[in-house]
Amino acid sequence: MENLYIYMLAALAFLAVADLVVGVSNDAVNFLNSAIGSKAVSFKTIMIVASIGVAVGALTSSGMMEVARKGIFNPGEFMFDEIMVIFMAVMLTDILLLDFFNTLGMPTSTTVSIVFELLGASVAVALIKIYNHSEQSITDLSIYINNSKAIEIILGILLSVAVAFTVGAIIQYVSRLLLSFKFQEKPSWYGAIFSGIANTSILYFILIKGVKNASFMNAEFTGLISANPLALMSISFIVLTLISYVVIHVFKTNIYTVIIVVGTFALAVAFAGNDLVNFIGVPIAAYNSYEAWSASGALPTEYVMTALSAPVKTQPVLLLVAGLIMVLTLWFSSKARSVVKTSVDLSRQEEVKERFEPNFLSRSIVRGTIAISASLNHILPDSFRTWADTQFIKPKVVAKSQDMPAFDLVRAAVNLMVASVLISIATSMKLPLSTTYVTFMVAMGTSLADRAWGSESAVYRVAGVLNVIGGWFFTAFSAFVAAAIMAYILYHGQGYALVGLLVLALLLLLRSFLSHRKSSKMMKEEDQLEKAESSSTQGVIHESASNIANVIKRGNRIYTSAINGLAVQDLKLLKKNRKQIEKLSSEIDDLRDNIFYFIKNLEEPSLEASNFYINILGYLQDMTQSLDYISKVSHKHINNNHKKLKFSQIKELKDLDARMEALFSATQTAFESRSFEQIGAVLTDKAEVYDLVRNKIQKQVERTRNEESSPKNTTLYFSILLETKDLLTAMMNLLEEYYNSFDSSVEPATIHHEEE
Repeated sequence: MENLYIYMLAALAFLAVADLVVGVSNDAVNFLNSAIGSKAVSFKTIMIVASIGVAVGALTSSGMMEVARKGIFNPGEFMFDEIMVIFMAVMLTDILLLDFFNTLGMPTSTTVSIVFELLGASVAVALIKIYNHSEQSITDLSIYINNSKAIEIILGILLSVAVAFTVGAIIQYVSRLLLSFKFQEKPSWYGAIFSGIANTSILYFILIKGVKNASFMNAEFTGLISANPLALMSISFIVLTLISYVVIHVFKTNIYTVIIVVGTFALAVAFAGNDLVNFIGVPIAAYNSYEAWSASGALPTEYVMTALSAPVKTQPVLLLVAGLIMVLTLWFSSKARSVVKTSVDLSRQEEVKERFEPNFLSRSIVRGTIAISASLNHILPDSFRTWADTQFIKPKVVAKSQDMPAFDLVRAAVNLMVASVLISIATSMKLPLSTTYVTFMVAMGTSLADRAWGSESAVYRVAGVLNVIGGWFFTAFSAFVAAAIMAYILYHGQGYALVGLLVLALLLLLRSFLSHRKSSKMMKEEDQLEKAESSSTQGVIHESASNIANVIKRGNRIYTSAINGLAVQDLKLLKKNRKQIEKLSSEIDDLRDNIFYFIKNLEEPSLEASNFYINILGYLQDMTQSLDYISKVSHKHINNNHKKLKFSQIKELKDLDARMEALFSATQTAFESRSFEQIGAVLTDKAEVYDLVRNKIQKQVERTRNEESSPKNTTLYFSILLETKDLLTAMMNLLEEYYNSFDSSVEPATIHHEEE
């Protein structure tokens, strides 16, 4: 029997390491998004600073381990074997749940998951005990669960959403009123005072509150720190303000960049100090339980786990190892770098392709907010509103670039300052506040206050926030239910269930890893369409040639896959084909959305370049719409199990596909080699290809009159032929536009970007 628990401990140790890797991949967004979004320093510098912060934070998190031991359930009501079942169920559920959300690219809360997993598993085991106890009923559940602490933790997590959003919005609004978007032009003492306030807040709550809890600190030092907090903060503010002033004047350093670096370090410390319990708290509690039980000599079913109620300091070496694993994950996990996009895009100052679709609730919230804003404007004095509006005037964007910061340094500094302070306050109170909730909602609050959510983006951004918050509630529900099911299986299945669930977890993790690596590889290999930045017609012709070649290549593949899928009735191929055309259509929509910035870039007085660019985008969109329709009707026909196309129809479609493939290939070659003279040769085949399509249509008309018996087949066949004709028309129009506009004697002019 003892061997079973040794195996459980070994499994928990493995799961702890895996959970650290998966958890950091999920939570990297919490402390990286502000620095990455503002592009204050290089990515390498951000990673080095964050790594040091994570290592320091890991060493200061010992006090938080109490949450896993007795924060949710009453350990004195459970036996050793039951406690091990609870801990095992929690860790198995946690790693699978976090990896699931990582795969979706949606950051979720590790704190919420661990809290509701502990709650779900302990409730399941408690219900089993109540069912087996003749004198207890469901009302006795409160005996087993630490209701007051559990409610305090859950309410703290939920309250943090409103508090973080509100505080972030207020601090950002005041900061912007004082500093404006032209903060670099303000007197240096503005920046020095802002830096003094920001760094005092950060250093007090992180280095003071955090270090005070570290297991390696002696009581005298921590007592000295706690004795005069107000005096300490006042002295820190004066000293840090003076240092900031010197840094600005003597070293000519951008003080806002310094704040962001310090803030990133601080938030990494707060993250590790607060969230490390989510990853290793349960395995450490399980190890402590095993030590207490093995020393007692009692049977595992008879040993009451009152030992978990006593406070225990976690060994610094364990915290150091955990910190090292977190740092390595930060550097080498590709998932850790891919979870930032959602948060950054939702808080982006400029327009961006919106990821979320608006819904009734987001529209209602925006309408309500507009109404409230209008009411407030009637109350506020005109002079204040006029002055406030001048402070929110954004600098003009001359040319939009993908390398542009998502927001400026002031907002990034406020994000980091507010988030680190709120998280550290909760950590000092030993409340496992969700760092994901806090950092995300602070970023959303500062975005709103900074007027980043304009009339053209507000409904999309609000919908995005609602989607993310909805995902958090789904996390809580999923964690509770899944952990309860795991606990039930482990309780009754014992060793067999343990082996089975571990194998299942390993297989799912391996599958997730391979799937992520495959999708990342495909994204790297797939040629993305590039936005035109040239300032003349000839420049656009040369610059957009790779886009045309890309669309032709992918269009050829999509058309052929649709025909082949119909021929062999391959539903999987047709489904994959629909995803490919949706991706291509989305990229072309992005190019159309960039037209505003393209026209802004034009240096020549004529509109020839803009007309050319708009025309070719129109033809590309026409082509993708035809391909989309062909792909959609093909998939629908097979998906609905309609009658297979006749052999003669399939043969004619394959003949047409072969001719189209030759046309696509010739066009692709012309654009890839920039040999625009070859387009003339392709255009000479125009009449022949049109005749081929018309002949196919005529044959189908005759078949329909004489022998065709399936209305669905006839509709499908005519739809494909007619859309092929439209596809050819759009493609030929595109080629003619290039052929007529190309002038080999003119050197293409492009925008020369200033080197940074």
